[in-house]
Amino acid sequence: MLLFLDIDGTLLPFGASGPYPEYEPDTALPGSAAGHPLLARIDPRLGPRLAALGCELVWATTWMDDANTCVSPWLGLPPLPVVEWPDEDEPSVLLHWKTRPLVDWADGRPFVWVDDEITGADRAWVAVRHPAPALLHRVEHRYGITDADLVALGEWLDTATA
Repeated sequence: MLLFLDIDGTLLPFGASGPYPEYEPDTALPGSAAGHPLLARIDPRLGPRLAALGCELVWATTWMDDANTCVSPWLGLPPLPVVEWPDEDEPSVLLHWKTRPLVDWADGRPFVWVDDEITGADRAWVAVRHPAPALLHRVEHRYGITDADLVALGEWLDTATA
């Protein structure tokens, strides 16, 4: 099972009216990760919790390779595969620009996509065009991924893999 993971608004909350909690990493970080000003908003305890879901974690973010140089070390994760985004001449009006590339990347395998910009149009499109189970889970960008989100992911994974 693949788990496509966004960063901005998913792991890294933004747009809240109050201050964000700030976290410290569990270990020393490499140079590029140590100096990133927004990483402190990401709870480093999410890394082990995401890994415990038992999925193949894949970065699905505009951070591209910076996800592995900055965010993976912060979360205590190894380097993860990164979805390379194709250049689109005319993006779809209804679908998120990530939807088609993620379905192509999954290549018929079951997947979970966690992002803060997923809509019903994306869910409907995937339901019709993807042959395997897929969960498109929208996270509230002001808070990022929460305990309730992780519980929902775990419950869906339990039923999808049963």
